[in-house]
Amino acid sequence: MEIQSKKQRLYWKSVRLFTAVLLVVWFLASFGAGIIFREFLDQYYIGGAPLGFWFAQQGAIYVFLIIIIIYCLGMSHLEKKYDFTN
Repeated sequence: MEIQSKKQRLYWKSVRLFTAVLLVVWFLASFGAGIIFREFLDQYYIGGAPLGFWFAQQGAIYVFLIIIIIYCLGMSHLEKKYDFTN
């Protein structure tokens, strides 16, 4: 079994941290805004609908799309930073 270099370990540590942060944002956007914080968010309105309802129906989808873009850009940055490009 080959021992990973320090650069590889730092790369994978960065990838796991980056992925974990994006998963927390994903959780907060879907489950958090749509269910846990719904009552608090419903005191605000967007497009005529309570904000908690809006997040459950549409807002979370927008956040997911933004997360995908951030993930692509972030992974490209990490691959360049640790010189793992093709």
